[in-house]
Amino acid sequence: MKVRAFTVVYILIILASGVSADDQWKKHVLQEGKRSLTAVAGDFSGDGLPDVIAEVGNSTILFVAPDWQQIVLDSHSEDRGYIHSECFDIDGDGDLDYVGARYNPGLITWLEQPEKGASQRWKKRLIADTVHGIHGLMQGDIDSDGKPDLLATSAQAIDPHPESLVWFSVPSKPKTATKWHPNVFAQQDAPGLTHYIGVGDINNDGRLDAATGAKGGPTATSAGEWFAWWEAPAQPQQAWKKHLISDQEPGATNIHPADVNGDGKLDFIASRGHGKGIIWFEAPEWNCHEIDSNLQEAHCLAAVDMDSDGDIDAATCAYGDKIVIWYENDGKGHFTPHLIGENQEAYDIRTIDIDLDGDLDLLLAGRASNNVAWYENPRK
Repeated sequence: MKVRAFTVVYILIILASGVSADDQWKKHVLQEGKRSLTAVAGDFSGDGLPDVIAEVGNSTILFVAPDWQQIVLDSHSEDRGYIHSECFDIDGDGDLDYVGARYNPGLITWLEQPEKGASQRWKKRLIADTVHGIHGLMQGDIDSDGKPDLLATSAQAIDPHPESLVWFSVPSKPKTATKWHPNVFAQQDAPGLTHYIGVGDINNDGRLDAATGAKGGPTATSAGEWFAWWEAPAQPQQAWKKHLISDQEPGATNIHPADVNGDGKLDFIASRGHGKGIIWFEAPEWNCHEIDSNLQEAHCLAAVDMDSDGDIDAATCAYGDKIVIWYENDGKGHFTPHLIGENQEAYDIRTIDIDLDGDLDLLLAGRASNNVAWYENPRK
């Protein structure tokens, strides 16, 4: 296994400080032996405990807390399953529903949580099948109606929405809707194999904007290696204005808006998940600052307050270096790495208080580690 120099140094610091194993992040494995590309957590059984839904092999599986009983919600006939997921209350009945997306040919479906999520059948309905190259899903209230909408990448150069970005408003009657209408806000304006989406009010005009990155490389049919954000207009069904952040980002995958340095402006925390490095871009000129210039293939990224000190930190699992790590922000944009675990890789990471002890834990979809696992935050 490849271990970078700073990781070795960090481990030695931990040992020298006398920190016991009980003070370290504890790994909990929900399933082992099958590939997983995405996992989300929430109360999917109605008992008040956070459960997990993950794409495992060619199946969508519900892991019911606290014993993590496995329930197959859906099976896919394709050779590969869904690549990304989201969860929010789609039908307005007060519980979380599940959204899953296949990369190519594109497919987005949602599963309705029944009254008893652990014992009753979840019904699957179609959202879209004309958006191809879906790598990232994200929710956000785009049309300011107080309800979540769904954003998706359309990364493949395939009609009817080649190399574009779209958002969907939940239909007024989602249970009977044949499909959801795609609002294309970046029509053929997102080339180079876009990945994940971040949302936030970047220009402080009261509307949610969106950002993404495109990895580029030999499999891309057009230029990538960029991060950019799109400014939402007053009528979000119209085209959005593109703002380039950087076009020197080989392997660009993840980007999240966050006030990194505490100056009241939204910056961006980003990763080159098909390349090297975790970085942040400082508003308003988008000057690039390295958080970790050497981390290999940090394909997943969370930008949250991991230590509850009021500023935004970063967490990832690098599938190249096979380490789980978080970066502590001092509130001014200077980051300190903290090793969480080794010999683990992931395609997707989520933060949620799984054990309900008041701090954020990390949920990982373990891709080539062939597992679904969560790491217990020891801070509380």
